Amino acid sequence: MDVSSPNVVLIHAHDLGRYLGCYGTDIDTPAIDEFAANGALFENHFVTAPQCSPSRGSLMTGRHPHVNGLMGLAHGDWELRDDERILPHYLSDAGYETHLFGLQHISQDTDRLRYDHIHSEGNLYPGVAPSVHQVNRAESVASVVASFLDRGAFDAPFFASIGVFECHRVEEETGRFGFHGERYDGDDPDAIQPLAYLPDRPGIRHDLAEMRGMVYAIDDAVGTILDALGAAGLADETVVVFTTEHGIAFPRAKGSCYDAGIEAALVLRVPGIADDGRRYDELLSNVDVLPTLLDLVGADVPDEIGGRSFLPLLIDGEYEPRERVFAEMTWHDLYNPVRAIRTERYKYVRSFWRLARVYLPRDIFASEAGREVRETYCVPTRPYEELYDLRETPREDENVASEPRYQDVRESLSRQLYEWMDATDDPLLDGPVVPGNYDRIVRRPDESA
Repeated sequence: MDVSSPNVVLIHAHDLGRYLGCYGTDIDTPAIDEFAANGALFENHFVTAPQCSPSRGSLMTGRHPHVNGLMGLAHGDWELRDDERILPHYLSDAGYETHLFGLQHISQDTDRLRYDHIHSEGNLYPGVAPSVHQVNRAESVASVVASFLDRGAFDAPFFASIGVFECHRVEEETGRFGFHGERYDGDDPDAIQPLAYLPDRPGIRHDLAEMRGMVYAIDDAVGTILDALGAAGLADETVVVFTTEHGIAFPRAKGSCYDAGIEAALVLRVPGIADDGRRYDELLSNVDVLPTLLDLVGADVPDEIGGRSFLPLLIDGEYEPRERVFAEMTWHDLYNPVRAIRTERYKYVRSFWRLARVYLPRDIFASEAGREVRETYCVPTRPYEELYDLRETPREDENVASEPRYQDVRESLSRQLYEWMDATDDPLLDGPVVPGNYDRIVRRPDESA
């Protein structure tokens, strides 16, 4: 890459996890797969929260939800702290023209995000008109982006945040939450590979087959955007990042701190630096994306950022791999206070309330997949401590927290989790967290390393 200030394009999708061909799923996603083959793919990228707004807030701030204040949904009772800075603020300071396409889902007040230009923006707020969802579907958003690039309607360098609606479930007239099967061409339920962490039941297969139609729409949109960058002559001077906010909208995925809930795709292309199809297995968190992008464009990374730049990894420089990542959940449609730490081998999950065995967000509870398991999952009680040896049970289906041979590991991870919560002033340590209690939220830096 010859330019010192490359354009930056960030494409992000809802509820997709790593359900892509390039991550080993039995689905044909040719545009994203080709993008990965000409870029870099990260096998062990995880997010800070298994839910929409908190995870997106971490992506855009480089800080964990309880640090930046977004501990629940932005269309509920939660907002970023008043003084929180996000990626377009940093890039604007570095001389970038900033553009928002489609969904952002980190604030009800889009003006406070301070994009220079807003295109086809809409939100998932309760009661939102169907036309807003329509505007933010992948095909529509990609069309607007392609027109923008074709017309040269920007001053370089520019930053474009591109958010698409898919694969978010939609409430239908029956009260069921599905993937709009009549709108998207899904697949035959009997011909797909079941999810390893769920029982193989008809309702789960039905929803999975239906969701795949949305995945195809995302892939087509990514192809449209990448083709438009090429046609505009911008491919060799643009950093492109494709990522997802958390796992798919199925039980034990979205809404849970198991790997299926906090796993996310991260594929990027940096011309001349990350453009040869290399795959990385280092442990990453989505708080690492912002400092990496700032590092790439030569901007300073503030001390209060909790993530760490992985640019040295891309340029074969000195890079100290992460030994751990943290994840959390506090509020969604219900109070579900959980904190977790994951290393290469182990996952430790700590619950801070008397909770159901598996939390199912409303859209999953009222889905065909949810109906297959809710009598088993929506019952008391979840253990306050869960420990999984990911080498022995990668599906996280055998809790070894009480086994004598794992006590040293349990105590170490429990201590590390507490020390991180204490160092970052996690309000959960003081007791139940009340929505909107922003004056109590962290004042110290996010020490997430």
